[in-house]
Amino acid sequence: MNTYNDIELMICVASRIFEDGASVSVGTGIPCAAVMLAQKLYAPNILITFEAGAVAPVLPAMPISVGDSTTMHKALQTGSTCDQMEMIQRGLIDYCFLGGAQIDSYGNINSTVIGDYKKPKVRFPGSGGANDFASMAWRIVMVVPHSIRRFTNKIDFITTPGYLTGPGAREQAGLPPNTGPYKIITNLAVMGFDEETKRMMLESIHPGVSIDDIKNNTGFELIIKQTPKQTEPPTQEELRILREEVDPFKAVIERKAE
Repeated sequence: MNTYNDIELMICVASRIFEDGASVSVGTGIPCAAVMLAQKLYAPNILITFEAGAVAPVLPAMPISVGDSTTMHKALQTGSTCDQMEMIQRGLIDYCFLGGAQIDSYGNINSTVIGDYKKPKVRFPGSGGANDFASMAWRIVMVVPHSIRRFTNKIDFITTPGYLTGPGAREQAGLPPNTGPYKIITNLAVMGFDEETKRMMLESIHPGVSIDDIKNNTGFELIIKQTPKQTEPPTQEELRILREEVDPFKAVIERKAE
């Protein structure tokens, strides 16, 4: 039996999402580890891009920032942030990877403040490129720890648009049709979004987790249409490559999921 922690579980599950040849914009940390694992195991032709401008690198090691020299290793192009944003605006990016402090049932993300905007309890770094990515990329993938504090019925600030207020809201706001949140991977489950209502929907439950565990850690009612399937746990090969090749110095996989 394989033993693994929550971070390793989320990385392995996220790495299986991408079809070979897909284009993915990522940052550092868990998202980067997931696409590195995908590139080594499931999608050798995945096209990885970074906000600082690198396009299609073959990552030799875990970068420490989006401008790290490793993000340009064997890259097809080294451009600028403007080049990267233009690629997204032209519809060339299939997936973007995001996180956030708060997420609501429509996949809207807050990474700006907790509390009142002018007098916040906590102020976060803000959008960075997240708003641009989520506004223009075809599919948004989120990888975050699961807690009732994070998955909340009403977020304090919309930093990054999900489906906003529901069906048609993205289009009314001027965003491209057929774009929006796609999957959310947490340490408890995998969620998608209902086609009709655009609300978050439970898809699979991780090993050892119950539906009650998920409900108790979610601040809104998840759509549960049928008995959710169980997530396939990390395989021995996934864990070996993750630990030996992707993150041998354990910069990411030994972080605490919180």
